[in-house]
Amino acid sequence: MKLRLSNTFITDDSSECVQDCLFLSSAQNAKFEADALKNGAKIIKAHTAKKLLNIDEGIKIIGITGTNGKTTTAAALYSILLDLGFKCALCGTRGAFINDTQIAAKGLTTEPLLRTLSYLQKASEAKCEFFVMEVSSHALVQNRIEGLSFAAKIFTNLTQDHLDFHGSFENYRAAKESFFADDAIKFINKDAAALKFNVKNSFSYGLENPAFYHAKAYALEGGIEALIAAGGQSFHISSPLLGLFNLYNLLAAAACVCELVRPNLKDLERAISGFAGVCGRVERVAEGVIVDFAHTPDGIEKILDGFKAKKLIVVFGAGGDRDKSKRALMGRVVEHYAKLAIITSDNPRSEDPGAIMKEILSGFVKKDAPLLIEDRKMAIFRALEMKERDDLVLILGKGDEDTQEIQGVKHPFSDREVVLQFYKGSVDV
Repeated sequence: MKLRLSNTFITDDSSECVQDCLFLSSAQNAKFEADALKNGAKIIKAHTAKKLLNIDEGIKIIGITGTNGKTTTAAALYSILLDLGFKCALCGTRGAFINDTQIAAKGLTTEPLLRTLSYLQKASEAKCEFFVMEVSSHALVQNRIEGLSFAAKIFTNLTQDHLDFHGSFENYRAAKESFFADDAIKFINKDAAALKFNVKNSFSYGLENPAFYHAKAYALEGGIEALIAAGGQSFHISSPLLGLFNLYNLLAAAACVCELVRPNLKDLERAISGFAGVCGRVERVAEGVIVDFAHTPDGIEKILDGFKAKKLIVVFGAGGDRDKSKRALMGRVVEHYAKLAIITSDNPRSEDPGAIMKEILSGFVKKDAPLLIEDRKMAIFRALEMKERDDLVLILGKGDEDTQEIQGVKHPFSDREVVLQFYKGSVDV
């Protein structure tokens, strides 16, 4: 991309370079410096780019990483800060936002450095005090946050995912650990089973293990009600969000806000209750029908365990060209909790969707128990047709995605819209 200055531009693409332009070099693209120089560019680093773009060094950047919960935690933090009267920006899986206005569509969880700097530039122009961003393990390995100075960092959890990229769980863990080596204030989920690293300047939060921010009592029926104790004080979390996992997300966001801005606790409670959640994350689309992004064994288990009191019909698949080792594990988890499982296609990408479904099926003890319906729309319709009054249908894996990628082509597809079409009776299937 290019960022225009008064008499030149900054780019991170050597093929765009011309005489006297500026090439932003980072660990991710340093190998193209020679090409940029050959095309007449001058090489700059992030600290120079920030000055040229007039990025306010006073903006407090808050980074959130973890296998699950990044998007909801980031959105909750952003919403709470706005509700408390602060100017705030957000960038992550859902796109980029400044003061409740979307400025960029959905993209990567963590964008390349120059694009993030462009968002920081806009946040500076809007006088934002906070900049909340999701930080993926891919971005950490590829140094997409090089040169950014964080005021606070949040760790949500660590479970199996992205092993196709990292090669092993230990490499994945190491990527996450690398994020917590600086002096920023950290907020660490004390209940995260895979957490093996100790970090300085940190506050813990949790429900099961002793933590600085600790839920003394909580109830999850029809929403979240919790009493949080911290440093001799206490406050309530009252939210329409569903599930234990969302209590963790709200607790992380609340802890961060408490330490960074010291709000009046009544105002904090009001701001938390005003956060309505994120589309495609435990989203109640119709009565007894929920759509969620869960696509890892742990993410699926957390949501199914949160609704284990219900009779569950689960529609799910697994993405192609991604970690294959998790597919059977996903099947095993769903079989444990579901009254009925329907295995379907997710985003098969370049893989054969039928082959992916068979790998998921290998995790089932009773191979004839789940239904296999490759067409995702048909699978969702079948689940809704079979739903009885007290059943809960969970449609997992794609959340608020509005396309389905098959053999390199992204076709329009929305789980949410398919559900609404079923109940409107407007689609011929």
